[in-house]
Amino acid sequence: MPNNFDETVPGEGTRPVKQKVKLILEDNTAFEGKPFGAEKAISGEVVFNTAMTGYPESLTDPSYKGQILVLTYPLIGNYGAPRTEMEDNLNKFHESGNIHISGLVVSDYSFEYSHWNAEDSLGNWLKKNNIPGIYGVDTRALTKKLREKGTMLGKIIVDENIPFYDPNTKNLVEEVSVKEKQIYGTGKFKILLIDCGVKYNIIRSLLERNTTVIRVPWDYDITCEEYDGLFISNGPGDPKQCLATIGNIKKAFDAEKPVFGICLGNQLMALASGADTYKLKYGHRSHNQPVIRTGSNKAYITSQNHGFAVDNKTLNNQWEPLFTNINDETNEGMIHKSKPFFSTQFHPEASGGPTDTAFLFDKFIEMISTNKKVDIV
Repeated sequence: MPNNFDETVPGEGTRPVKQKVKLILEDNTAFEGKPFGAEKAISGEVVFNTAMTGYPESLTDPSYKGQILVLTYPLIGNYGAPRTEMEDNLNKFHESGNIHISGLVVSDYSFEYSHWNAEDSLGNWLKKNNIPGIYGVDTRALTKKLREKGTMLGKIIVDENIPFYDPNTKNLVEEVSVKEKQIYGTGKFKILLIDCGVKYNIIRSLLERNTTVIRVPWDYDITCEEYDGLFISNGPGDPKQCLATIGNIKKAFDAEKPVFGICLGNQLMALASGADTYKLKYGHRSHNQPVIRTGSNKAYITSQNHGFAVDNKTLNNQWEPLFTNINDETNEGMIHKSKPFFSTQFHPEASGGPTDTAFLFDKFIEMISTNKKVDIV
């Protein structure tokens, strides 16, 4: 029989209630809440995402490695955790093989869930992956602080105290990248994909376009492979930690075959071209970021997840910005003026999120077919 300090969690059994669970920021601001998922202490970088849908995709996005994710939408957990089903040797309903966030912070956690694709509760899913969650937090106040102060270190405290940990001091890409070469599909065009923490929907988007995708580690010697086009994926952390990848991209530029980079891939291509990157105050993480095609009035709604950006002022005269963020005028991609190289800071493969820019994958294939630069409009 449960005692007075136990609670019955629908679908998750009976467990003791921890009375003091806190999220503590590096300036010692504390937010109290109740635990769900794994009951453990964790430290990392606290970031927020304003999307109203798609938490399973966010949790399994390798770009969140080392981060405590705050979801601003108040109701989380109502559609549970998606089932595990493989397609093309990829988990069909996830963005990677496991959860990558360090911890989850929400306002209202729904213990009851209902969805055609759900196989478990969000709490159980977190628990199985040893990821702590905290609910009952004033996420509006927390998000306002993060917007004012910028991204901050934080820790979820259950019983014991732990030190703060800055994940950006490590090469997070090395931790999330595939360890050996993997091949998907049997299509006409060979795409060499440098995996810096790739989202599965990028691979799916390429496979839909008659490709064979050769997925290689972040520091793989690309001169060992024959390919028609090079793709550089998204991933976590500071791009300047990825010196081996930057060196390989320079080699790819010399080979002059088509190159397409997304998110971290945009930043790595910029560094390889001689430009610079910098850390944003609190990053862009949502499904509704507006961007404009530079030099035009054409706008798109995009899905984004990044904490670093390319410094437009440092682009050399061979490159130009491809898209610009309408909200803060930061770089959202770049394109070479004469060669078939381009990149986006946002996610054209968006899952979940808008698909306004999925046509960019078609443009990449067109560049491969013609082996020359094409107009992107």
